[in-house]
Amino acid sequence: MTSARQRLLELLAEKSFRLGEFKLSSGATSDYYIDCRTTTLDAEGARTTASVVLDEIHARNWRPQAIGGLTLGADPIVASVAALSAETDSPIHGFIVRKAEKSHGTTRRIEGFVQADARVVIVDDVCTTGSSTVQAIEATRQAGMVVVGVMCLVEREEAGGRAEVERVAAPAPFIAIFQAAEIRQQFQRSSTGRIEAHRT
Repeated sequence: MTSARQRLLELLAEKSFRLGEFKLSSGATSDYYIDCRTTTLDAEGARTTASVVLDEIHARNWRPQAIGGLTLGADPIVASVAALSAETDSPIHGFIVRKAEKSHGTTRRIEGFVQADARVVIVDDVCTTGSSTVQAIEATRQAGMVVVGVMCLVEREEAGGRAEVERVAAPAPFIAIFQAAEIRQQFQRSSTGRIEAHRT
């Protein structure tokens, strides 16, 4: 694991993972919740997230012109990746997919970069049912862009989310930076370490 990836795992466990009783967007209940925005909107978290996402994009040779996703989870990821990529030889522009078309002005569904036949990556923070990722893929393709890869920061490994995203994304691959179990394990390791440090 790279140092940036390890640091992102630590930040997600520290800032985004919570134990308790939570109702998910799918309607199901869970004994944990992961709010990635408390990491992706953190100063260090934003840069670390962008670094890890860019590393994945380059490792897979997707060569996108832009990165985007459904508001709100994708917004901070898209912005930080676009900003950090400006420091490289291959800048990646950003776009945001609205949940519905604007009823005024340009009435656009997509804000930011839009270009027919452009290679793009779809990103999301957490994948549970995959609904928000699927909406972003469909809207992006309707705008004439070519989805070359789909990525989420954390996959919850439940509710058939992966299968649905893979079905809609095909032939583009879908990858998860982390599984929810990895975040939980890191949270537990960190909690144990804090308890032991306190005892000493």
